[in-house]
Amino acid sequence: MSSGFNGAHKHLSLSELTALVPDGASVALGGSFLHRGPFAFVRELIRQQRRGIELIKQSPGYDVDILCRAGVLRRARAGIVAMEGNFGLAPWYRKAVESQALELEEHACATLTAGLRAAAFGVPFMPCGGIHGSDLPAINGWHCLDDPYGSGERTWVIPAIQPDFAVIHASEVDAAGNVRVKGTHHWDRIMSRAARSVLVVAERVVDNAVFVEQPESTLVPYFMVQAYAVVPHGAWPGSCWPDYAIDYPAVERYMDTTQSLEAHLNFAPETREAAHV
Repeated sequence: MSSGFNGAHKHLSLSELTALVPDGASVALGGSFLHRGPFAFVRELIRQQRRGIELIKQSPGYDVDILCRAGVLRRARAGIVAMEGNFGLAPWYRKAVESQALELEEHACATLTAGLRAAAFGVPFMPCGGIHGSDLPAINGWHCLDDPYGSGERTWVIPAIQPDFAVIHASEVDAAGNVRVKGTHHWDRIMSRAARSVLVVAERVVDNAVFVEQPESTLVPYFMVQAYAVVPHGAWPGSCWPDYAIDYPAVERYMDTTQSLEAHLNFAPETREAAHV
C-alpha cells in the first residue's frame, strides 16, 4: 500500500501521542484481555494524570483495572471484564463499579460490536441477535423492532457507539502510518472504523515495501491514522504474538495489593527504556 508521502509528521513519542487525548475523551482500546493491548499508552495516560476518560472495549482487563486504580476513568462501556483465568476478576474495576466511582454501561461483546459497527457504517443503530431473554436491553434502554420485511420476528437494535479515539497496539507500522497486526486483530478493525481518530503504538517501523507486497495484511491504512509511536514491548505485561508472551510474574506482582502502583509503573519497559536514553 503506497501512501505517496513519508508521513514523518505522524511519528511521535509515546508522551506526545498520549497528549493528543484530552480529559473527558472517549477511548476505545484494542486487543483482548492480556493480549496485545496498548498498555504502554494506558500507563502514559496515568502518568499524564488524565481524568474523566470513557473506556470502550469488548474484553478489557488490565487496562480498565489500572485506569480505575489510578482514578483516570469516569465511565466504561464494556463486555466481559477479567484478568483472565489465571488471575480472576479485575479487583480495582470491581471496586470502582461498586463504589459508583465508575459509571458502567454493561454490554455483551456482541452488543458493543454492533454499536461500533453502526458508527462505522454511518447509521444510527445496528441489529444484534442473541440477547433475547437478557436483562441488558432493559438496563440500557435498547429498543426491539419488528422485521419490516414481514417475517414476524423482532430484533434488538443497539445505538451507534463512536469513540473519540481508537488506540491500537500493532506489530508493525511504516513511516506513513500503515498498520499491520500479526495474529488475530480481535476487535481492532471495527474500532478503527468507528472512531473519529486512530492512534497507534507499534513494536517496530518497517519499510513500506512490506505493505506494497502484501496489501491484504494492512489492518489500518495510513490515511485513517492520525499519529503513531514506536514502543517495543508496549503491550507488557501482556503478550504481542509472536514477539513475546504474557509476563505472568509481572501480572502477579500487579495483583499483589502490597505493591504500589508507582512501583508497577516504574518497572514498565517504556520507563526503564527512557531511563537508559
